[in-house]
Amino acid sequence: MPRPLVTLAAAVATVGLLLTGCASATPPATSGSPTADKPVVIQNCDTKVTFTKAPERVVSIKSTSTEILLALGLGDRIVGTAFQDGPVPPRWKAQSASLHSISDFMPSEEALLALEPDLVYSGWESAFTADQAGTRAELASLGVNSYVQPAACRTTGAPAELSFTDIFAEFDQVARIFRVSDTKLIAQQKAELASVKTNTKGLTALWYSSGSSTPYVGAGTGAPELVLKTVGLRNIAADVHETWSSLGWESIIADDPDVIILIDASWSTAAKKIAYLESNPATANLSAVKAHRFITLPFPASEAGVRTVDAAVSVQKQLKALGLG
Repeated sequence: MPRPLVTLAAAVATVGLLLTGCASATPPATSGSPTADKPVVIQNCDTKVTFTKAPERVVSIKSTSTEILLALGLGDRIVGTAFQDGPVPPRWKAQSASLHSISDFMPSEEALLALEPDLVYSGWESAFTADQAGTRAELASLGVNSYVQPAACRTTGAPAELSFTDIFAEFDQVARIFRVSDTKLIAQQKAELASVKTNTKGLTALWYSSGSSTPYVGAGTGAPELVLKTVGLRNIAADVHETWSSLGWESIIADDPDVIILIDASWSTAAKKIAYLESNPATANLSAVKAHRFITLPFPASEAGVRTVDAAVSVQKQLKALGLG
């Protein structure tokens, strides 16, 4: 999901029954065994990556990749982070205390290589370009493996519509790469997911990320759609076959969503978006705006990762607080 950049904006343009109801791509191919003496071979986006041993020095790009490593107890392997979208949740405070940021935005290849990583783990495939972190082929030639979150693949390999099966498959793949277990993490996530009850009121929702003259919204194939579908809200942009998309105010006003999900980020706060919605004559008459039916989520919870289940749980709780549970 694009976020405004200062100097790099142009470069970074962008289970149970619940699981069976979500469309899922075939989990990314993985071969090998999660043991120290056998390589793990993965087809990741358009690149085959071989891990002869567990990575020891990782640079993580984007909060989602950092937090998956923390959730698997691998914080001590992270030698540098970049392009973090918000603070790390308190539950990983101990592990995250020593995290070192090398850039608030996409790192340069020079800054990245100075840390001597053996893996760069990115939440965006677009990180791997010659003028940013370096191409995947170039990094490989220098002995540095790369891994893109499968949900963020753009060349090939992304799920047609994200499901929790896809998210859990990434946890499993990363665990295999590092030769650790993800059993506890997935069990916790499934237990939390099972607590989410589908809302049956037929409510519609707008997932509003950023922008004013033209809003940028969660569309029909990514984490926003998955969260909304899980809690029983109908995404008014569900028919747009993208993870994120621009959506005109005319269309939003015509759909008049019952609830507006606001993504809270330092560069586009929920408060700022509320102020815009209430002050703009065209949007002030939206039912959700007049009734102040807003739900707020932090930016890192809006992209596929360990906080996707958290986002569904939070939306359900906030719906209840609005009297819509």
